[in-house]
Amino acid sequence: MILSRRRALALTGATALAGVLPRDAAAQELTVEAVLRDPDAPVLGNPDGDVTIVEYFDYQCPFCKSMHPILTELLAEDGNIRLVLKDWPIFGAPSVRASQLALGAHDLGRYEAVTEALMATKGRLTQRQVDAAVGEALPARDALRAYRGNRAKWDGLLARNGFQAVALGFRGTPGFAVNTTIYDGALDAEMLRQAIAEARAA
Repeated sequence: MILSRRRALALTGATALAGVLPRDAAAQELTVEAVLRDPDAPVLGNPDGDVTIVEYFDYQCPFCKSMHPILTELLAEDGNIRLVLKDWPIFGAPSVRASQLALGAHDLGRYEAVTEALMATKGRLTQRQVDAAVGEALPARDALRAYRGNRAKWDGLLARNGFQAVALGFRGTPGFAVNTTIYDGALDAEMLRQAIAEARAA
């Protein structure tokens, strides 16, 4: 069960949400394992950490961008955090492009560098600006070619991320799960540290 500060959500089939969930969502199931341990989702930090933070994010989201240095700092100071990054591109075509290039870069061993470059951008982006940011880590055409070469895997991951975000009740980005507690919206460093401490104490 994932607990919200407002309500508890049973992690079973979500057929009651069928009208608002992404296409093909009826075949999916919301489980703790699916949220915390999707084998395709990129992981930063300690892959064997005792606390898992899951972030549903968009590369154009200003709150996601402002939180990224906080998350990076937490990973550096606490070597026992597993950060699962779940692309949820909800701000239009440039967001989709950014997610596709970042996931393609994952296949080339450059996901973290591309994520850093995209999170360092300011404001809303054009597809050309996305390509330029990615180009700081590797040629955007290489990332796109890698994405297309593994498209079924990455499109499946993006569909699962969208399904989970909606089913968990997130109203936008960012949305977090810290182990089995969900947090809707941005958190500051102290709130994140408290969430981690509560997860370890549970």
